Amino acid sequence: MEFPFDINQIFPERVSILDQSLVAGRRSAGRPDLQAHIATVIDELGRASAKAQQLTAPITSASKLQTQKHQLYLLKDGESSGGRGLIVGFLKVGYKKLFLLDRQGVHIEAEPLCVLDFYIAENLQRHGYGLELFDFMLQHKNFEPVMMAYDRPSPKFLSFLAKHYCLTQSVPQVNNFVVFEGFFLNRSAAQLRKVPPKKPDGEIKPYSLMEREAVRQEQRTRPWPFAPPHSPQRSVYSQCSQSLSMRSSPSRAPPQAVLPSSPGGSRNQNPQSPLIDRCRERRSSSLNRSQLGFH
Repeated sequence: MEFPFDINQIFPERVSILDQSLVAGRRSAGRPDLQAHIATVIDELGRASAKAQQLTAPITSASKLQTQKHQLYLLKDGESSGGRGLIVGFLKVGYKKLFLLDRQGVHIEAEPLCVLDFYIAENLQRHGYGLELFDFMLQHKNFEPVMMAYDRPSPKFLSFLAKHYCLTQSVPQVNNFVVFEGFFLNRSAAQLRKVPPKKPDGEIKPYSLMEREAVRQEQRTRPWPFAPPHSPQRSVYSQCSQSLSMRSSPSRAPPQAVLPSSPGGSRNQNPQSPLIDRCRERRSSSLNRSQLGFH
């Protein structure tokens, strides 16, 4: 893939490793113009890879690389294009937390190194460039291909893995990632963690139903101060007992009940004064009757 600027000036090494900084060697550090050219190269490669894989949108771009902790290995041919160089392809890898299924169907939580995007220019394929780039990444990461996960590998990529690394038996997954036999066997217990099965929703306990029914009954029952009296005598007795019980209860404040005032009585008198007056009248009348000889 050719560009209108000097590739050798931007990428001094045959294989350049790019990360969030978009810096390829010391020469491009602190050079906004060179970093703009690097972003152009990454964007063009991402679009070409998406087109080759028949994707609706690129999964590799300069802006995405700047916001993700991934690494991009870029391979060039410095002798082509009149000494200006050209880009052969790229390989993007990164760690991802995945939930995978082993051979027994058990869910395993792992965070392996994943191949996220891999592209070699169409006119440069079958020349050994892909194997050179992939081997460079394996040596740099000190990794084995069977220990990696592969994000949506194309049929060409699967054939590449089978031909050069004998990766043919894959373990079926429910996501877009592909892992091969040996991925689970060659890892320690610290790298793999079994995901506990989801607990079924428990039934409502009987005592919870009883508590709910008690709350509904309490809400339907009217509070006792508002219960209507059954008889005149009982109303007087209930009023007296009500006032006494409310005085003795530390948690309830006596309601401000409005009682009818006696004739000639003052509005500012105690609400219990009519009851006291009636008691005094009954006592004085009984004394008068006894003095007159009435029994």
